[in-house]
Amino acid sequence: MSAEEMKEEAQESATVEYVTVLIGEQLFGLPINRVQDVFMPETITQVPLSPPEIAGVLNLRGRIVTVIDMRRRLRLPRAEDAGQPMAVGIEYKGESYGLLIDQVGEVLRLPVDGLEKNPGNLDRRWAMVSGGVQRLDGRLLVVLDVDQVLEMGSEPAVAA
Repeated sequence: MSAEEMKEEAQESATVEYVTVLIGEQLFGLPINRVQDVFMPETITQVPLSPPEIAGVLNLRGRIVTVIDMRRRLRLPRAEDAGQPMAVGIEYKGESYGLLIDQVGEVLRLPVDGLEKNPGNLDRRWAMVSGGVQRLDGRLLVVLDVDQVLEMGSEPAVAA
């Protein structure tokens, strides 16, 4: 086998791992290297005057964690059956965040070359937070761009 063939085979076998989560009816993938932990939030303290997608803050093993309601952040309808939410712990710019989700799934190892660009007709707000799409058996996995999700709405408010 030539060096070029070996390189192509290595690229074909390159994989990336995602933690899958459900938010509404949509399946999302978070790159596993961005996920610090998965937990069930206990007591969330609301923060007055915070944007609506900020559910509040909580103490997680001695760290103050900002909790973001992903349904609100992604402008999805509220859950009808308000069961116990889950949260995915993420670190971003030295701060700890908990992304409130409906359900955590499994860890999937998928081929890197299986990641497809966002469709051209995707709403620009969705395209901004999507790092692409992976095809699964009968379903699509939207790969979340965690940095963009956390940047959304972080612009300073302009006084009216």
